[in-house]
Amino acid sequence: MRTFFNVEDLGNLAQALREAREVKNNRYGFQHLGKNKTLLMIFFNNSLRTRLSTQKAAMNLGMNVMVLDVNAGAWKLETERGVIMNGDKSEHLLEAIPVMGSYCDLIGIRSFAGLVNREFDYAETIVNQFVKHSGRPVFAMETATVHPLQAFADLITIDEYKPCRRPKVVLSWAPHCRALPQAVPNSFAQWMGAADVDFVITHPEGYELDPTFTGNAVIEYDQRKAFAGAHFVYAKNWSCPGVTHPADYGKILTEDAAWTIDSKHMNWTDNGYFMHCLPVRRGLIVTDDVIESPRSLVIPEAANREISAEVVIKRMLETL
Repeated sequence: MRTFFNVEDLGNLAQALREAREVKNNRYGFQHLGKNKTLLMIFFNNSLRTRLSTQKAAMNLGMNVMVLDVNAGAWKLETERGVIMNGDKSEHLLEAIPVMGSYCDLIGIRSFAGLVNREFDYAETIVNQFVKHSGRPVFAMETATVHPLQAFADLITIDEYKPCRRPKVVLSWAPHCRALPQAVPNSFAQWMGAADVDFVITHPEGYELDPTFTGNAVIEYDQRKAFAGAHFVYAKNWSCPGVTHPADYGKILTEDAAWTIDSKHMNWTDNGYFMHCLPVRRGLIVTDDVIESPRSLVIPEAANREISAEVVIKRMLETL
């Protein structure tokens, strides 16, 4: 596996889940793969779970780990070609990338959407430059459009807690005070579409995700109808994806508090579990009683980020 951005990069999901269980039961059993190998983790944006879980996963595998925070510990990087670099950016990404590649064996990259230029964001301009110019296997630690390590951890969690063979999973938009990217809901929709679940997406009109990621998912604008019979509710805010109205890309179209997940919402489900990728704004996305309830999976879900990262890195090491 040379790249990891989408669900198809992982191959058979049932096999991947079996491997995740194996890794979870024996986290240090594959250290021979990472001996004398180095992972470079590059962050263009802030991180807590992704940084800690991915570094821990690499250490479990016996790897050396280097972490570069581009905004705090490096020259400011220019990403566009054809520009005159007479501003505050001292180095071009096209020189920096092959230099970074010369110091490591694998690269993890985290770079959020700018939410200004949809074409630039959805072309994955920055991460694709790493794929093209680094000469190393590259995996996403969240990009402008996807967060596959999170989605894989979500799938592992659902597999562990599902009350029936084919559970109903609902992705629900929830309000937020800031415009957020679509990476997490995009990946969650893509991975649930490939998994053996009954998948429904609910959101206000205007928040339709890109069909590239939603596929054949059921879209239900009535949140109560969507929640009926649900075994898992995955709450997440995202700004307008600009699918039908490109001019609205990245905008907040509504802050309707009726979409905040509270106990009333969860009572619409079939004794459903609550999920969220964290960090979460309490009172906006979810109420205290829901996130603190025994049916909240946010902590097990976050813990499984270590497992999803270890499976991905393990597979990349196996191809070196």
